[in-house]
Amino acid sequence: MIVCCKQVPDPEAPPSLFKVDTASNKMVTAPDVKPVISQYDEFALEVALRIKEKKGGKIMVLSLGNKIVRDVIKMSLAVGADELILLEDEAFEGGDSWSTAYALATAIKKVGEYDLIFCGRQSSDWDAGQVGIGIAEILGIPAVTLVRKVEFADGIAKIERVIPDGYQTIEVVPPLLITVTSELGALRLPVLKGIMAAGKKQPMVYKPADIGLELNQVGAAGRHIKIIKLFQPAKEAKCEIIEGETGEEAGVNLAIRLREAKLL
Repeated sequence: MIVCCKQVPDPEAPPSLFKVDTASNKMVTAPDVKPVISQYDEFALEVALRIKEKKGGKIMVLSLGNKIVRDVIKMSLAVGADELILLEDEAFEGGDSWSTAYALATAIKKVGEYDLIFCGRQSSDWDAGQVGIGIAEILGIPAVTLVRKVEFADGIAKIERVIPDGYQTIEVVPPLLITVTSELGALRLPVLKGIMAAGKKQPMVYKPADIGLELNQVGAAGRHIKIIKLFQPAKEAKCEIIEGETGEEAGVNLAIRLREAKLL
């Protein structure tokens, strides 16, 4: 099993610590904002760990970026993943969904055989929800999105997929890619034994050339999307008090005002 985990700025940090550089169309975070594993990717890792507990197998965590904080990403090893591969280089910075998915898919091809690939339904920073299905498209394998439960038996993945009015039950023969949503539950906490074991393991680090990629295929150079404008929306609130001599009159006045505002 391969789990894609992304390091992101802590989404629980106060909004005031996030700024937008409008000149470069980039987000700037204060030093106080610590990096974490994207929450939906944590859910994806938890699915893989549950399958490993019941059916065995190995879990490889794959992460892409630059200046990846080891203590953050090695949390995946502390909770039970077996291997960690980092696509780490300055060239990977500034990518979009396409260049990220292409690099990850190329690394997965280098890994070789696998049964299941897990991704979060979306990242905690850009919320695009495109990388997982992009990887599946590039690899030419099925993808099941918005998954809340996965069981693996007799060579078949039995999956529950969230839909607006309930869920679907799907059976798919691997290899396939699954994007995991929040209904599955939070990632378990590491135990001391796992933390000590993770401290002794070192990740394998790949540069673009190590997986057969040219610099113009990754990161900002490989983008297919151009950001026209990145900005923080201005929020304005207005309050209008609707009065009346009685509650009934106030209700009538409110209805009239809502109709004038074309809200009724």
